[in-house]
Amino acid sequence: MELIFATNNQHKALEIKSLLGKSMNIKSLSDLNFTDEIPETGKTLEENALQKARFVHQRWGKNCFADDTGLEVDTLNGAPGVLSARYAGEEKNSAANIRKLLKKLEGQNNRKARFRTVIALIIDEKEMLFEGVVEGRILENPKGKDGFGYDPVFKPNEADLSFAQMPLAEKNLISHRARAMKKLTDFLNNYAEDL
Repeated sequence: MELIFATNNQHKALEIKSLLGKSMNIKSLSDLNFTDEIPETGKTLEENALQKARFVHQRWGKNCFADDTGLEVDTLNGAPGVLSARYAGEEKNSAANIRKLLKKLEGQNNRKARFRTVIALIIDEKEMLFEGVVEGRILENPKGKDGFGYDPVFKPNEADLSFAQMPLAEKNLISHRARAMKKLTDFLNNYAEDL
């Protein structure tokens, strides 16, 4: 089954392909020679994921999915949330986002946070949402060189390492995206069997 993943983020595309294995033929937007930004004007992760999936579906008429992920920090009332990628500005600079987050958390004892991913799937004209969440905390200093985004400062409750210190295979066992993708792939595998 071919699915378009509405992203130009090669880190995300690699992560998703490693989760799905060979059962699905996943194409990213760059595979379609589309490198423009898709608008994300929603006020929630759900709205943004649906907006991106609908854009791709309307443009290419193919089954597709899109995700939106946010880091939600308890003491910041859920911020940066839907603005996670642009927390420090429109240029989506991960290092600047991390600096701003750590500055806001200076002196805070409560560093509880969660990563939340929402995936919007459009298949055979039907829309569905799948959510994955991983609870953890924000470290005081970045640790690790792998991963992307806030991975160097996020330590999941299930591990003693930041996401950026983990090999991709280990991160994929517990990450928010992996959990949302598991729900998506379970659905797709059952869907394929019912065809």
